[in-house]
Amino acid sequence: MLTILACLTAFLLAVPLLIAWTMHNRLVALDQRCETAFADIDVHLKHRQNLIPALVETVRGFAKHENDILLGVTQARAEALRAASPEMRLSAEANLTQNINALIGMAERYPELKASAHFSELRKELVDAENRITASRRFYNLAVGEYGATRRQFPGSAIAKLCKMRIRMPFDLGIERVLIDEPATIKF
Repeated sequence: MLTILACLTAFLLAVPLLIAWTMHNRLVALDQRCETAFADIDVHLKHRQNLIPALVETVRGFAKHENDILLGVTQARAEALRAASPEMRLSAEANLTQNINALIGMAERYPELKASAHFSELRKELVDAENRITASRRFYNLAVGEYGATRRQFPGSAIAKLCKMRIRMPFDLGIERVLIDEPATIKF
């Protein structure tokens, strides 16, 4: 009888530990998926940032007196490059996106710039970069959503609190792509 009671006690202690261990491993794996997804976004954001100096120089050649917008893009890029934490990075990239949109919008006022092959190619590369950022952001946000849901459900909530696992925020640049994408032309 004592052995049965000892086995039953051991079983009742082992099951919660096994559940806790499994849940901890799941949370760690989901957190790592978020890290990997953010690194993928980071690669595409850096590519977009590398396009900006050429874009600024091209626009400067056609619109020399638009220094405020050109300076804004340059400063926003520098801020995005300096951002250390993911939260700072998200904020800096949102600001950079707004400044790029302002630059592209300003370019609409200069037909010779809009007709420039170099500007057109840079705009296409920006659209491609934005598409890759959007796809990577979607994957990241799905990973963050799954991680967050697991953190909020029991026993994940208890394990996350015990292990001090951080909360992750979705990535939203607030992109208004209307100005970046080439407008469709309809000819009759």
